[in-house]
Amino acid sequence: MPSTTRRSRRFRRRLAAMVALVLGTATLLVSSPQQPAQAAPPPPDKALAHWIDRDTVIWKGAERSAAQLEFGAGGTRIRLAPGALTPAERAAYPHLASYPAFTVDPRDRHLAPDALRGKLLAAQRTADGRRATTGVQIPGVLDDLYGARAQHAPLGPVFGRDGRPALSVWAPTARTVALELDGRTVPMRRDDRTGVWRVQGARDWAGKPYRYLVTVWAPSVGKTVTNKVTDPYSTALTADSARSLVTDLDDPELAPDGWARLTKPAAVPLRRARIQELHVRDFSVEDRTSGHPGQYLAFTDRRSDGMRHLRSLARSGTSYVHLLPAFDFATTPERPADQSRPGCDLASYAPDSDRQQDCVGKTAARDAYNWGYDPLHYTVPEGSYASDPEGTARTVEFRRMVQGLNRAGLRTVMDVVYNHTAADGQDPHSVLDRIVPGYYQRLLDDGGVATSTCCSGTAPEHTMMGKLVVDSVVTWAKEYKVDGFRFDLMGHHPKANILAVRKALDALTPEKDGVDGKKIILYGEGWNFGEAANDARFVQATQRNMAGTGIATFSDRARDAVRGGGPFDADPRVQGFASGLYTDPNSSAGNGTPAEQRARLLHYQDLLKVGLTGNLADYTFTDTTGRRVKGSEVDYNGAPAGYAAAPGDALAYADAHDNETLYDALAYKLPPHTGAADRGRMQVLALATAALSQGPALSQAGSDLLRSKSLDRNSFDSGDWYNALHWNCADGNGFGRGLPPAADNKDKWPYARPLLADPALWPGCDTLHSTSAAYRDLLRIHATEPAFGLSSTAAVQSQLSFPLSGKDETPGVITMRLGNLVVVLNATPSPQHQTVRDLAGAPYALHPVQARGTDRTTATASYAPASGTFTVPARTVAVFRRG
Repeated sequence: MPSTTRRSRRFRRRLAAMVALVLGTATLLVSSPQQPAQAAPPPPDKALAHWIDRDTVIWKGAERSAAQLEFGAGGTRIRLAPGALTPAERAAYPHLASYPAFTVDPRDRHLAPDALRGKLLAAQRTADGRRATTGVQIPGVLDDLYGARAQHAPLGPVFGRDGRPALSVWAPTARTVALELDGRTVPMRRDDRTGVWRVQGARDWAGKPYRYLVTVWAPSVGKTVTNKVTDPYSTALTADSARSLVTDLDDPELAPDGWARLTKPAAVPLRRARIQELHVRDFSVEDRTSGHPGQYLAFTDRRSDGMRHLRSLARSGTSYVHLLPAFDFATTPERPADQSRPGCDLASYAPDSDRQQDCVGKTAARDAYNWGYDPLHYTVPEGSYASDPEGTARTVEFRRMVQGLNRAGLRTVMDVVYNHTAADGQDPHSVLDRIVPGYYQRLLDDGGVATSTCCSGTAPEHTMMGKLVVDSVVTWAKEYKVDGFRFDLMGHHPKANILAVRKALDALTPEKDGVDGKKIILYGEGWNFGEAANDARFVQATQRNMAGTGIATFSDRARDAVRGGGPFDADPRVQGFASGLYTDPNSSAGNGTPAEQRARLLHYQDLLKVGLTGNLADYTFTDTTGRRVKGSEVDYNGAPAGYAAAPGDALAYADAHDNETLYDALAYKLPPHTGAADRGRMQVLALATAALSQGPALSQAGSDLLRSKSLDRNSFDSGDWYNALHWNCADGNGFGRGLPPAADNKDKWPYARPLLADPALWPGCDTLHSTSAAYRDLLRIHATEPAFGLSSTAAVQSQLSFPLSGKDETPGVITMRLGNLVVVLNATPSPQHQTVRDLAGAPYALHPVQARGTDRTTATASYAPASGTFTVPARTVAVFRRG
């Protein structure tokens, strides 16, 4: 199962706790009724009618007889007659195709624009004489009436050559829109062709705070309201996102020294990318050598321990740093004075105590920490990472961060979250839905907002939400020189929307835009679930559908095989390839009998082989049963293991921010007697399954240093205590900082307690240094050997094989031949001899990087040319090269 669908409680708990925070600004942001003295009737419980275009209404549950749309104080009506959907309409709305359809009377079509700007009901007199009514969903007809023209309109603040700004917002259903600028109100003019409201400003508007005053019918509260809302296309914000700022991102005052002449590291093709996933605050908040702990500017501290480590990874072959969300998000107070801190001496408690998590939890709602998957403004940097959240410091400092990473030899990827918003309806953290109610959010058949993403889902299938995605990405690419984008829950986007992003980026040129858009990489989570699953509403950007596009999707196949079990296992000790399944079993009954373990381990090895090819669907090999199979014929929980059309379609990883860190997963799964040094070796082996695969690979920052979050499986709100990176080995690796927070981990406490209290699981400096050095050796081998960057299925089929795969394969060992290399992954606790008879007499030797590396155990790996036998120490990945 996908890892990132497991946020079901993440934001509901957080947002509920944030009510106190927003009270200070609620008087500024909350909507107010246009006629407060008159009680409004309650809104319909449901919106079962869907006005999909100017000619057609679909009404779930209606009778196939005459009906009407009613609007306005006088009860103006639009007549509806029973009809049928056209083939194009069926294709556009497959999830509605079986419901009764109605055709708008041609005489009433001209009424649509007015009908959409107030209360709107569908009504029908049923056969038994009852009057049936329901609310009406309007995104389809809005797109039909306005989308084609509006999608080309510039929105937000746009500065002319004369320095005068124009401000524009799309609000086709609004009765009026005005600009609240620096304490005064300025009327805006509506373009009836596009639904865009616009006002031309003066030069002295630059830098001033503003909001839109949008008078609109709000179905969620059943009345007309005047919402005071920030700009969805904001380019800058005041602290805590209270106001937008009229800001020109091309203003030279916002450009750091050398910005226009910024030299980037050479672009690495996606299929060769090696990526570090990193949270801005985690990186430096506990780094005593950083001058800017927890801030963007920490990436400019060249001599800090964190930056030294990133540079060493870059020199070894890491090419990108993937930043967890750094756009403006909703759940962190941006001013340090407003941020709470745990009021306990956390370090004084026992390593297996429940006191730390209790203390951290009491301030979690107002502390400085969150992963940031709760978007508020998509195209403004988050203010809590800036030295001053008030104004444009965040713009300058984000750019300086990009500079710092680039100068360290690393390109920058942004984690973007366009699939949901922090809130919807009239909530103070709802921006889009308070401007065009019911449009930007994805609605279920009954009108409720879809929440399968954990929060209020958006609808990128609608023209203007899709436009917002494209425009926002292009802004980050042009104005902040971001080198790549990782799409959260990309499977909730239409494939067409992600391809539109790719097309827009490809059009960016150094001469015209200052960046080469074709070198910007794209990847995302192509999970298939929720209301959009199985292409129910559109062709999704899922693993299967994105194959062949050059846009990668995370592959969970090898990840599950290398770790073993799953995050919902009642017993977290269920083992996998790199955690001792069958070859070094623990005492968990969940592992099954020895025969069951052996069978599962061998199947895991087939999954890992598919992963090492880049998850290619058409790659053929002999599996562990002796059958000749394609990657697509290997089973992964009922789905094809191989789905990629070419290397670069699937992104490999052994751990990421979701679920336990790799070290913590192995802490649960490896037998308790496993020493720290052997745990480090198994960590490297697990990381190698991704690092030495075809296609891109990602690892969580700190995994090479055995990073732990004290067994926390969902640390999105667990504060610095559990999340901070520790670059100095004297500070440990984060293990033993108390029991993990109860909300997501209490059922695992009985397993966690003895582990956290065991000093044998606290790795020392020697283990941390040797693990990191061994991982960097693998990166160097990957970076310097062309065979790890094959560009087609045919090339992989020709150059990559598993010569010992079959019925007699050694459980716990994978041997891969790749061009002039042989890679042996020995996950067993014993040395292993792998004889490839076809290579007898060939001059192989341990790769020079490993032969000269700091891991002297790996350096003992050997090759006997007379027999073609490779001998590899226990818990070791060894790469041999033909002389």
